[in-house]
Amino acid sequence: MTMLATNRWAAKRHNAGSRKLYAMVETKTAPFRADHVGSLLRPPELLKARDDYQHGRMSAAQLRRAEDTAIREVVRRQEDLGLQSITDGEFRRNSWHLDFISQIGGLRQSDELMTIHFINEQGAVEYRQPVPRVENKLQLEHCIFGEDFQFLRSIARATPKLTIPSPSVLLYSTPVTAVNSGVYPDVGAFHADVARLYAKEVDALGKVGCTYLQLDDVILAILNDPSRRATLTSLGLDGEHAHLAFIRVFNEALAHKPAGMTVCTHLCRGNFRSAWSASGGYDHVAEALFGELNVDGYFLEYDDARSGTFAPLRFLPRGRKKVVLGIVTSKRAALESKDALKRRVDEAAKYVPLEQICLSPQCGFSSTVEGNVLTIDEQFAKLRLVVETAREIWEDA
Repeated sequence: MTMLATNRWAAKRHNAGSRKLYAMVETKTAPFRADHVGSLLRPPELLKARDDYQHGRMSAAQLRRAEDTAIREVVRRQEDLGLQSITDGEFRRNSWHLDFISQIGGLRQSDELMTIHFINEQGAVEYRQPVPRVENKLQLEHCIFGEDFQFLRSIARATPKLTIPSPSVLLYSTPVTAVNSGVYPDVGAFHADVARLYAKEVDALGKVGCTYLQLDDVILAILNDPSRRATLTSLGLDGEHAHLAFIRVFNEALAHKPAGMTVCTHLCRGNFRSAWSASGGYDHVAEALFGELNVDGYFLEYDDARSGTFAPLRFLPRGRKKVVLGIVTSKRAALESKDALKRRVDEAAKYVPLEQICLSPQCGFSSTVEGNVLTIDEQFAKLRLVVETAREIWEDA
């Protein structure tokens, strides 16, 4: 395609003179033309406060006040950039998913560790996390992150977004061997209770005012890697069709989501200290992912060749759903050029209409407290690039 998306679509809108066309391209609801995944690098003051708390030099109340201060500042910086969706940077968490899973009743964090192998341009990186053991029926004992969201909502002028791990993450993080057969006699019963628990959490979040929820999912992306499907098969599961089972649980969890709540999912192949854990395009899961998963938008990792081509986007239904192209990497500091980003949007627009496309970084900047290998200023330069590029492509961004 020789003409950049910004020129082509600006010309179409100018020549058409049609309010219908303008409404089709304009977006005032999430996901937004310029959006972001959610986690942000923790400032040094917050890292010190967390260390002081862990070593008994600071109380929980003092840590909370330090988090409040840091969140107010990061919200201001996001709004100053012109972002329409605002997160708290996940500043109150050590991990994007474990802080959520650890608050589910019926689970116990065991001494057994699961090792996840990551790789970056320098070599191998290992991350170890405790394996949650299912000892009783799953229970939602309180609205997880509900209080955190209420604080964010009270200080944000733009749309506050909450991120939580998806049902697939809980299912994948809890091996069959870690589920008490006396509590759940089969996989189907466990899946049904996971869906029930998530449905209660989504309802509870709606009651505290959440209108933009993102379910972060690394599983549906890494299942494109044949080795990951083989691992599930070795555990006695159907690795080749696992994504279909996970999508069913996902949909059951969202079957009665609150009216007015936008729900998106973010898919990536691992993000830890600028490293990744899997490769492979979206081809294996694409038809079910885009055709059957009942979400409003997909944040997709597309910052390098590891994620494959845009061809799987052809399965996205025409109309309401959006894809948020993660073509700006959060793993490296070097800024992409706007022209290169626009050419990538043009490539994607061969498979999905431009009005269904948005932009974001490919992942969060700090999925764990350690963060990726770039500075806070470099992080915000990336977010500024997303906003400015989107404005040049879409007049409404």
